[in-house]
Amino acid sequence: MKPSLKPGVETAKSILVDEARCIGFMGKEGMVYATPRMVSDVEYACRDFLLAHLDPGEDSVGAHVSIDHLAATPLGLTVRIEARIAELDGRKVTFEFSVHDPVEQVGRGKHVRFVVETAKTRERLAAKRAKAGLA
Repeated sequence: MKPSLKPGVETAKSILVDEARCIGFMGKEGMVYATPRMVSDVEYACRDFLLAHLDPGEDSVGAHVSIDHLAATPLGLTVRIEARIAELDGRKVTFEFSVHDPVEQVGRGKHVRFVVETAKTRERLAAKRAKAGLA
């Protein structure tokens, strides 16, 4: 991890809410930003941000998301994810985030990621696949 990774560092990302990010079970008029897609978008925004603060051979994995989906965002609007590193404890990085559309805040929560060494992670996964008979 680079010294630039520290509490208080912030990032933001804007995302268009397209059909792939929406629920479809309430018909075309009821298409709104789906909670699982919001979670995924927050995770990827935080991971992409962390990559700039990690050393070669490092990446991060999600470990926890706590989210309040506060309001519906209709298909076609853009949301803005704002995330801030709230705590850094060794390889554990805790983000606090909020999500806004042009009208209001639509989400908020915390997301925990762990910085990992990609080579060691691949080794552990290969060992687990072998143990499970998938090798």
